[in-house]
Amino acid sequence: MRLPCDSSKFIAEAVKNIPPSGIRRFFDLVSGLEDIISLGVGEPDFVTPWHIREMCIHSLEKGQTSYTSNYGLPELREELTRTYYKRYGLDYDPASEILITSGVSEALDIAIRAIVNPGDEVIVVQPSYVAYVPSVILAGGRPVIVRTYMDDDFSLTAEALKPAITNKTKAIILNFPNNPTGAIMTQEGLEDVADLVVDNNLFVISDEVYECLTYEGNHVPVSSLEGMKDRTVMLNGLSKSHAMTGFRLGFAMGSSEIIRSMMMIHQYCMLCAPITAQVGAIEALRNGKEEMERMVREYDRRRHFIVMGFNSIGLKCLKPKGAFYAFPYMGDTGLSSSEFAERLLDKKKVVTIPGDVFGEAGEGFLRCAYAASMDDLKKAIERMGDFVDGLKK
Repeated sequence: MRLPCDSSKFIAEAVKNIPPSGIRRFFDLVSGLEDIISLGVGEPDFVTPWHIREMCIHSLEKGQTSYTSNYGLPELREELTRTYYKRYGLDYDPASEILITSGVSEALDIAIRAIVNPGDEVIVVQPSYVAYVPSVILAGGRPVIVRTYMDDDFSLTAEALKPAITNKTKAIILNFPNNPTGAIMTQEGLEDVADLVVDNNLFVISDEVYECLTYEGNHVPVSSLEGMKDRTVMLNGLSKSHAMTGFRLGFAMGSSEIIRSMMMIHQYCMLCAPITAQVGAIEALRNGKEEMERMVREYDRRRHFIVMGFNSIGLKCLKPKGAFYAFPYMGDTGLSSSEFAERLLDKKKVVTIPGDVFGEAGEGFLRCAYAASMDDLKKAIERMGDFVDGLKK
């Protein structure tokens, strides 16, 4: 007779130590509830523009349902080459220096796995997107945290970065415009960071998925700086800029050696990104600029409103310069970020994400996505104001 076993004994130790996503925890908490206003999940409230959807439908009608090259459709890679040369003067070879992935999340995962050996240290700048630290751990690396601060507009400074660099440091993960703070980096600030990267022979994984959502100044890709193109892999996609989250389409751009190494992993875990999503991406890059700019203008309008609203109810909030998140400070209320977010949801049915989800540097803050209608933002501010007033009584 074969006895039952405890299957938990087969789980890898690295996986056992990975916490569940704090963002998804709040997403699951509100599932099925009524009268909820969500400032939680970072997803555009716009629908993918019709001409992009139409092109995808047309491709299906034509029977375009096959695999593509592991690297992705040549037409898409060529379009990306033209786009980034026109925007920033960056010249990537579409045949060997661009890889199409199943979302930016896959690009992040395989970029880390392509360069990290067991024991390598990878610097993660926090507050940061929830996937960075777990991805480093799963690759056998050791995440080293560098904090950013409200007093510095949550930008990374070379002074903060330098002490974290050791002889085991392999790479640094950058994300500007930043999720969750909305911070950006100026070219001057990036140049100082690049000097340290070059001096210490480090590599940069730069997640620039919010690139097109830059409201003040101009976005500066790390790879556009002198000496940085071959020591940077830029990760990007169209999820945020063109409201294409469900298409799961991302891309990586870097040296042929790095991209080939990423492709070697990609070919075994994903094979290729969905062809329909790739067709949609071509259309978005060729003809989606007008709709993208319209969405960005609307986010900008909401950005001004929500920041003014938070400050008016006593939650200090810097004006984010990129992405579509505000990061108000609630540390003076006497509650932790998680306590505040959970009570707010229970009492006022407003979903926010506690800042500690994004690392210890986020404690005392809330991430609030303003990728929601203006009506919902007005209601959210009103309800949050009532909640804050109630804490004072």
